[in-house]
Amino acid sequence: MQERHTYDLGMIGNCAYLALIGKDTNIKWMCMPRFDSSFIFGSLIGGEKGGEFSIKPTSEDFKITQTYIPNTNVLETIVETDEFAYKITDCAPRFRQFDRYYRPQMLIRKIEPLRGLPQLRVVCDPVGDYGQKKLTRERGSSHIRYFGLPETLRLTTNIPINMLMDSSPFVLTKTRYMVMTYGAPLEAELQETAENFINKTVFYWQNWVKSTSIGQHYQEQVIRSSLALKIHQYEDTGGIIASPTMSLPESPGSTRNWDYRYCWMRDTYYTLTAFNNIGHFEEMENYFLYLTNIPMKGKERIQPLYNLVGEGSIIEKELDLPGYMGNQPVRVGNDAYTHIQNDVYGQILLAILPLYTDKRFANMEKSQSSYLLKTILDKIEFTMDEADAGLWEFRNLKQKHAYTHLFQWAGSHAAMKIAKEIGEIELGRKAEKLLKQAAAHLEKCYAPNRKAYAQAEGVDRMDASTLQLIMMNYIPHDSQKAKDHLKALEEDLRVGKGLFYRYKHADDFGEPETTFLICAFWYVEALACVGRTDEAMEAFEEIAGYSNHVGLLSEDVKSSDGSMWGNFPQAYSHVGLVNAAYRINNKLDKPDFLP
Repeated sequence: MQERHTYDLGMIGNCAYLALIGKDTNIKWMCMPRFDSSFIFGSLIGGEKGGEFSIKPTSEDFKITQTYIPNTNVLETIVETDEFAYKITDCAPRFRQFDRYYRPQMLIRKIEPLRGLPQLRVVCDPVGDYGQKKLTRERGSSHIRYFGLPETLRLTTNIPINMLMDSSPFVLTKTRYMVMTYGAPLEAELQETAENFINKTVFYWQNWVKSTSIGQHYQEQVIRSSLALKIHQYEDTGGIIASPTMSLPESPGSTRNWDYRYCWMRDTYYTLTAFNNIGHFEEMENYFLYLTNIPMKGKERIQPLYNLVGEGSIIEKELDLPGYMGNQPVRVGNDAYTHIQNDVYGQILLAILPLYTDKRFANMEKSQSSYLLKTILDKIEFTMDEADAGLWEFRNLKQKHAYTHLFQWAGSHAAMKIAKEIGEIELGRKAEKLLKQAAAHLEKCYAPNRKAYAQAEGVDRMDASTLQLIMMNYIPHDSQKAKDHLKALEEDLRVGKGLFYRYKHADDFGEPETTFLICAFWYVEALACVGRTDEAMEAFEEIAGYSNHVGLLSEDVKSSDGSMWGNFPQAYSHVGLVNAAYRINNKLDKPDFLP
């Protein structure tokens, strides 16, 4: 059997930036000042052009252990040889200060001797403009300044500057600190500040987890997924990205290499549902503010995705970089922003529904409610009979997708509830009319020969997105129709106990070679919905096992060997885990399952 491919990376972040740190101590991905900015360190796809920030022993024979400080996004990497050992603590500071969150463009790396006299070498070689620009350096008494970026990059340290400038080896006789800042530099005392910020960040994350509502089962997986999801939100604007990476292939050689550092309307609905399920609400309030900055006037469409500040133009181009394991092309930007994907309108309505129906949002500013509701209902009406690219973003195939009609139906249902809460009777009637129209379209997707709903009107091929018909109770959970529909999907798309293909037919790039993790977790939810709870638990445990050494999930899994592929970590996959665990826990809390 072929060796399983994994992403041996841990992730840190503070809702202002994210970094991926390899088990070899190298920061292989870090973009500043925003998630969608050029990388400063990007050897993950840039090879030698991607720069380096590593803390490696001079010996080539060493062992690495990488773990999180429990219930935090602070990462620890222990490096051991026969003669010595040392520990690196990587921290993106985040904590409450002066009645707001402190989340600077700052990376703290603490190097602590554990045994013997560690001999190591630090290489710090940041780059600009996606590896096309070499930065110039200037030494200070206890720092190095790097020039060539829009703002100054500075590394403040108590490591001898000559050792850093020359990347020469030194013996670690005491704890050393490196603080990298983008923009405002560190002016305070180094050791005291670094220790203080690490301790406050650990305290913040552990208290955040304590305030999380999690069921009895799968707590460890849900905690890690929740922590990962939290730092996918760019707090300055409220936007939530699909993944921090770009151009990691869905399968090797497939050319399905996409930039996911943007905010998909669809992903956000699922992510906010996950936060709601674990009892965290500020993410939803932040997203509502992000949404109010999206242009929605007149006949203008709402795009499937926007950048972190709500701008619509995300031009896709190819970069002169070697790519991950040589996979070409390397794409930045995403042409999907030009697509027609008509499910987005319903998903926006579903995402904001709790702001009106959950009494815990009593003080939320909702002055734009009538305008927002009318605007989105108008767009559902305008696009109701239109073929689109669907949630899988087909580039050369337009259909009337069942998934799109489902969210026109569900969004209209949400609009009826919102209209009732804000006293808009006429808008409520319009929503009810649209709900009936969407249901009529959905019934045109039913394939009697399969006893199931197909991918789109006029075809009989199966699509994993129609699992949502069960999850959202369009097909009643206790009906034979739900059981038949699930059986047809299992026959065509399931592999093993729980892995699921999105679809099996050829698309613009051929037939899909890997399964999609969010679909596997949707399958778990559908199993729980129809009462097959034991099978749901078995499938969940298998799927969760495809995480890496620190519990992070990729976008795709190759069913033949369990290899991780696609962008990493993938918010969608962690959302799926949180929501599937919530569904199972709710089932197990029912009287029939209680001891």
